[in-house]
Amino acid sequence: MTTPEVHDVVVVGAGMVGLTAALALEQAGLDVVVLEQHPLDLAAVVEAVEREPASGFDPRVSALTCASQQILTRLGAWSTIENLRISPYTEMDVWDGLGTGEITFSAYALHEPCLGHIVENRVTVAGLCRAVEQSGIELHSGVRVRGMQQLAQGRLLELEDGRQINARLVIAADGAHSAIRKLAGIPMCEWDYGHHAVVTTVQTEQPHQATAWQRFTEDGPLAFLPLNDGADQQHCSIVWSTSPDHAKHLMALDDEAFCAALGQAFEHRLGAITGTAERFVFPLRQRHAQYYVKPGFAVIGDAAHTIHPLAGQGVNLGLLDAAQLSEVIQQAHQRGEDIGAEAVLRRFQRARQTENLKMTAAMETFRQLFGYQNGWLGLVRNTGMRLFQRMPVVKNHLVLQAMGLSGSLPELAKRPIKV
Repeated sequence: MTTPEVHDVVVVGAGMVGLTAALALEQAGLDVVVLEQHPLDLAAVVEAVEREPASGFDPRVSALTCASQQILTRLGAWSTIENLRISPYTEMDVWDGLGTGEITFSAYALHEPCLGHIVENRVTVAGLCRAVEQSGIELHSGVRVRGMQQLAQGRLLELEDGRQINARLVIAADGAHSAIRKLAGIPMCEWDYGHHAVVTTVQTEQPHQATAWQRFTEDGPLAFLPLNDGADQQHCSIVWSTSPDHAKHLMALDDEAFCAALGQAFEHRLGAITGTAERFVFPLRQRHAQYYVKPGFAVIGDAAHTIHPLAGQGVNLGLLDAAQLSEVIQQAHQRGEDIGAEAVLRRFQRARQTENLKMTAAMETFRQLFGYQNGWLGLVRNTGMRLFQRMPVVKNHLVLQAMGLSGSLPELAKRPIKV
């Protein structure tokens, strides 16, 4: 019989959230191993991003908040990310394409250098890979978990290659279709938004002005996110959430027709759309785990919840999950408690499940509010937007929370107090 490897923590999934959790727990003094089903060469990931030409943007990007930046900085990943390519944005402009309501946000009004950063997902992963390279974390890639047993203390994982791993705590960070979450028997609540997201990188006639733009169209929200392409500042990542039929139509258009349709939907705020990269389409579903923990097991990130991309909060919630879980585990470890005990893990669940459900409810409210095209609700929506725009104190308070500069945050996400 194979003698099991023994570790404090096994993180399943080497994406942005999984690597963040692994780094945070390793900094807390725990023995951490990461399992990834796809082959992953840490050095090659960084080198591949460094070789990319200026126009070779990843179609998948994230709007990282100040809280996420703080987490990545403390884990040693942000310096690599910053040296590769980031796109800070200082303004945000949101308007109702079916009415007159419009809201603007400005970093200058908050006395902040920016509202956040648009970062390609592969760049964030590269920064985390570099940090993992320099850590004591053990990575096994190209491996799959075929079975999991609950022990008196912790879990026993059986890998497809015959190896076994005994861990005090197993963390599922392997995405929305998490195989390890299914092995643990954690049920999900989920439903289809009835939207597909068309994503790509486009070039605009006019500079993006370091502004994140979002128009609510008759079919769904359309976001233009600024990308740092050097001197011209004329590339944006777009996320167009629309009906499945409209998404199918958009994907069938040739590049010229797509650019024309996109420019019209965006009301030509940045002039003509002069070019587009390859387009991709993704169905949008909302998911939420009924609970986040079991003895010796926890779920984080997309393995625990997915939300509509209209506010770009998905990965930020996942990074906060990772930071909160590592804080709870570190405190338990220092007290000599069993880090896999359900009573310990429920502290993480109490802290994050409420916050994630609040964000989910807020996004669903926005989606429903802007999903109606006519009638009294449209009047209320536009009146509310105009009033909100005239209430700078309330507006600034809410945007500070969205940026991760106020509210309930794990220590890893808090900005250091200046003295």
